[in-house]
Amino acid sequence: MASGCDSRTAEEKKLDEWLPVTSSRNAKWWYSAFHNVTAMVGAGVLSLPYALSELGWGFGITVLSMSWVITLYTLWQMVEMHEMVPGKRFDRYHELGQHAFGERLGLFIVVPQQLVVEVGTCIVYMVTGGKSLQKFHQSVCPDCKPIRTTYFILIFSSVHFVLAHLPNFNSISAVSLAAAVMSLSYSVIAWTASLGRGAQEDVDYSLRSKDPGEQMFGMFTALGDVAFAYAGHSVVLEIQATIPSTPEKPSKGPMWLGVVVAYIIVAVCYFPVAVIGYHTFGNLVDDNILITLDHPRWLVAIANMFVVFHVIGGYQIFSMPVYDMIETFLVKSMKCKPSATLRFTVRTSFVGKTLMPFLSCPKMGGLTINGLGQGDPNCFLFKYFESSISSKII
Repeated sequence: MASGCDSRTAEEKKLDEWLPVTSSRNAKWWYSAFHNVTAMVGAGVLSLPYALSELGWGFGITVLSMSWVITLYTLWQMVEMHEMVPGKRFDRYHELGQHAFGERLGLFIVVPQQLVVEVGTCIVYMVTGGKSLQKFHQSVCPDCKPIRTTYFILIFSSVHFVLAHLPNFNSISAVSLAAAVMSLSYSVIAWTASLGRGAQEDVDYSLRSKDPGEQMFGMFTALGDVAFAYAGHSVVLEIQATIPSTPEKPSKGPMWLGVVVAYIIVAVCYFPVAVIGYHTFGNLVDDNILITLDHPRWLVAIANMFVVFHVIGGYQIFSMPVYDMIETFLVKSMKCKPSATLRFTVRTSFVGKTLMPFLSCPKMGGLTINGLGQGDPNCFLFKYFESSISSKII
């Protein structure tokens, strides 16, 4: 604890040492950096040129820049609030909400929003990983017999049935680091390949949609794309909980250093992809810049495989707080005994449930994915709640 005074009972300490978020507190500042990069720089970066095609140059760049500034500011608020109360660390998002709004109201305000964002992102990543794996297969073997997307999603999910049983955030550090490197890599591939192609003949920078109604719908879709690209705040407190803290050296120091490094990487990934991708293809760019590029085939294949590796790590980052919520409820409220069997059951069931929507309805497409993640207003609502919680506490 930051104040050096720990008021927990022996039983509470034992439970905290078993739960995923609080079981390991030896992370360094660079853990914060690559965890935040993995959580933030997702496959959503590949849709940013498409977002600019719906918003136009001026409004699009303004939205992208303001989102970067606003999300960095709200993230700073979260880092500061982690240890605002002497003797206590708000290790979980809902704990901060409960402190600000009360035990019951805090849960009702925060937990549904956090679960929608995290579970929705895991579902989106499940299908994104499967489809990227399929695109990789199509690129390296264009003459092979087509294989259904469902099978690729099943192949992708098999990795998570194994990785889900890593106990805590620090145990997935290597996976998260690899995912962060992959996200930077496929972002660089996207903008360098676009730069190499140069502006296309008869490139058109007018708004993609011509009808006023379609333009309005397109604008909100683009705002959803940007919101999804800047998602990641829902796991900030849980990441900071893994960093050691003392009254002399509170966790906010290394955490903020990691956040600043992460946001520099975010800028390096987002702005070149958005600007160069839109400059090259104009309003003909697809909602995934890699689809528009298509050639060179080998480079697109590598980029898609990088996406696969990244969403493997991203899934672990967003699922870990959900595991913690479920396991906390079971051992603290339902008085279940902490055990390997309980953990295996919880995590295997969760991976299966995030897999089921696309197995039961394989025709689910872009509009549904937008509803689960990209178009979801919870990414923006999280920023509002952070400001509300900050003003309530202060």
